[in-house]
Amino acid sequence: MLDIRQLQYFVTVAEEEHVGRAAEKLHISQSPLSRQIAQLEEKLGLTLFERSQQRIRLTRDGRTFLAETQAFLTHAKRLEALAKRLGRGDEGGLCIGYVENAMHAGVLPAGLRALRAERPNVHVALHSLYSSEQLEGLRQRSLDIALVCDPPAEDDPDLERVRVLSDPMMLALPEDHPLCAHENLQPTDLATQEWIAVRHYETGEHHHNFVSACVRSGFTPLIKMEASEPVTALSLVAAGLGIAMVQQGLRHQVPPGVVLRELPWFSYRAPLWAAWHRINLRPLVGTFRETLLELAATAD
Repeated sequence: MLDIRQLQYFVTVAEEEHVGRAAEKLHISQSPLSRQIAQLEEKLGLTLFERSQQRIRLTRDGRTFLAETQAFLTHAKRLEALAKRLGRGDEGGLCIGYVENAMHAGVLPAGLRALRAERPNVHVALHSLYSSEQLEGLRQRSLDIALVCDPPAEDDPDLERVRVLSDPMMLALPEDHPLCAHENLQPTDLATQEWIAVRHYETGEHHHNFVSACVRSGFTPLIKMEASEPVTALSLVAAGLGIAMVQQGLRHQVPPGVVLRELPWFSYRAPLWAAWHRINLRPLVGTFRETLLELAATAD
């Protein structure tokens, strides 16, 4: 393996064409410098210099080797600078998992916008995954940050989490529905309606919490249809197949034919959590995590 220090010595001697001047420039004695050059030639099995009492000149092979050495040292300097930027979190890659509500509610776009403003050279890979898949990705270190609706346990030995959003729910009605004419909707108005429930693949507990919140509010939803995604539920509402509750973050995704109404007395909120591995040596991950925490504080 070549010694970078010897290569640097070689380049200086080649540029000065004089061992004494090169030694002065390198702040070392002439004899050690001569030994280092000799050791490099022996290691390479190559004569790099033609020596005389007055000066030292590169051989033909030495000139070829000099060009390659200068290119190599330039790349080494760039590599060192890149490593320092990576260490500061200025560059590198970030793998983020998310559930759709992170996009709909604007948490993920806002976080990425803040990250891009501070660190424009960062490469971000986004992966739409179920919460359970994201948590496994964190454990396997294939993901850096997860945005999930089902967080890891508070005492999880590997993962940490923080809630970044509690999204209020809004009532979605077909635009020709009689309840659209009511200024102040009450629980009794919703008791006899046909509901489209959103039941995610892995969020049965959230579905249960939603129904429980309805009961606490004074009505039991008559669920006639279920959708796996809130956007699908909105399309079904637009078709006049029932009413639904969707996150406030979806208000910009509402299709034609749907009216959204606020229900101040309805307490249930859709949570969104950020999670990451407890052992993190990459500053870039910490930077994005802090960005999410700032967004959470702003939302509160």
